[in-house]
Amino acid sequence: MATKEEGKATGDKKQPKASEAKKVTKKTESAAEIDVVQNKKTLTIKRKPADAAPMVKKKVRTAAVKKAPSRDIGVDMEAPKRSCDDPHCPFHGTLPVRGFAWDVQLVSKKMDKTVVVMRERRHYIKKYQRYEKRSSRFLAHLPPCIDVDVGEMVRIMECRPISKGTSMVVIGRI
Repeated sequence: MATKEEGKATGDKKQPKASEAKKVTKKTESAAEIDVVQNKKTLTIKRKPADAAPMVKKKVRTAAVKKAPSRDIGVDMEAPKRSCDDPHCPFHGTLPVRGFAWDVQLVSKKMDKTVVVMRERRHYIKKYQRYEKRSSRFLAHLPPCIDVDVGEMVRIMECRPISKGTSMVVIGRI
């Protein structure tokens, strides 16, 4: 006990662990990699030299394709890799999600940005002491950044009404 107090009194500092030092070097490497990638997106423009002036190369930045940052929607779902400009997208637009989150099967994808999903559940019948299958169909908005096909299981979440029958949005594939 006395040795710990003496160390604190003298102001001895602990040496950083080897793992902490590695973390610092990794951050600098990633910053260097970012610089390399950004430098590749520059073009050189050759200008005609003046009478006595040598040829000058000028670097001009090109318009970088920016990926729209995805919002954190408060659910444990990964944001889609693609970005979109849909205002009704929970990740790239302004649509907030709330309430229920259901895992459902995608049934139809024939409409524009809207899909039909089906939720199956089991209902207990007391008289026969058995279960029966029941299903419900919902319309859900499908943002263009989420790629799903008919027959896949998707997660939908409740949102504000987008149209008369659509008040759910697809947030990802399961």
